[in-house]
Amino acid sequence: MSKPTVAVLFGGRSSEHGVSCVTAGGVLGAIDRDRFDVVAVGITREGRWVPVSSDPADWRIVDAGMPEVEAGAQTVLPPAQAGERTWSVLGKDGTVTAFADIDVVFPVLHGPYGEDGTVQGALELVDVRYVGSGVLASAAGMDKQFMKTAFRSAGLPVTPDVTLLRGDSVADSSAQVEELGLPLFVKPARAGSSMGISKVTDLATLEAAVADAVKHDPKVLIEKAVVGREIETAVLETIDGVRASLPGEIVTGGDHDFYDFEAKYLDEEAVNLVSTAQLAPDVADRVREVAIAAFRAVGAEGLARVDVFVADDGAITVNEINTMPGFTPTSMYPRMWAAAGLPYEDLVATLLETALARPVGLR
Repeated sequence: MSKPTVAVLFGGRSSEHGVSCVTAGGVLGAIDRDRFDVVAVGITREGRWVPVSSDPADWRIVDAGMPEVEAGAQTVLPPAQAGERTWSVLGKDGTVTAFADIDVVFPVLHGPYGEDGTVQGALELVDVRYVGSGVLASAAGMDKQFMKTAFRSAGLPVTPDVTLLRGDSVADSSAQVEELGLPLFVKPARAGSSMGISKVTDLATLEAAVADAVKHDPKVLIEKAVVGREIETAVLETIDGVRASLPGEIVTGGDHDFYDFEAKYLDEEAVNLVSTAQLAPDVADRVREVAIAAFRAVGAEGLARVDVFVADDGAITVNEINTMPGFTPTSMYPRMWAAAGLPYEDLVATLLETALARPVGLR
């Protein structure tokens, strides 16, 4: 029998373009080529789909520089109607030729125009199977305002916040912001990888923090800082059900006041993933239960990383869910599964096999 063909889809129009490329490099290096045929499709910053190298070495961080999808002479065209497997390429001269017969897509896009349900919707329109959450869960997981609405409806505790919509000024919400107290975190509502996040310890710097967040998203969240340990849990859906890894604790060092972009991707000495043995067993169990409840609250599928804060008294506050977490071999999601005895390569294969077994259409 022929091997299933996987298209790894990455890059994209968001500010997390480079992070997506690095994640793709990890996934491309982990796919077992004896079990799957692999092609790579990049999306440029302008939104053009192009055939690109499937060599993981081409998608590494070099001298703190993030890789980039460059436009070439050809454009990738997904199927024109549901049920077709053949993807094509459009040449500069207008000639259309076959590219590959795709069985499943692994979309490792981060941020808007990819992780937010837009690409998932495009794939759903033509009945293409793919790894990860569907349209609604991806959109809710991307938008922190609606994510929190789903969590609150499920009875999960979340951080208090004030949301600024496009055109809202800090002054318009000053009373509500002051009620939150200091310190505060200012975040783009629909961005990830700690892009545009600022910690505010003086209200005099709030305007500047909001202005920085608006560079990434016109919708901004101002959140009350939560005192507690930052705990992450990896959730995985297989054909046998949903399970959660043992939680891991993020500890930042050096000059990093919180888990920012540089700590995540550019400073290898800045972050430690601490063993869950330092959490009381009953607390670790509750964190895992909360992670699965958060996964189900947004209707997630495939995979997600759920981040919570654990206070000294054991109280758990959900920070966020990430429906397409960073996925390099050194990212927290695969590291937590590796610690549970599921190596990176097997994790990737599990996600692909689960996606291949999933029906198309409404689920």
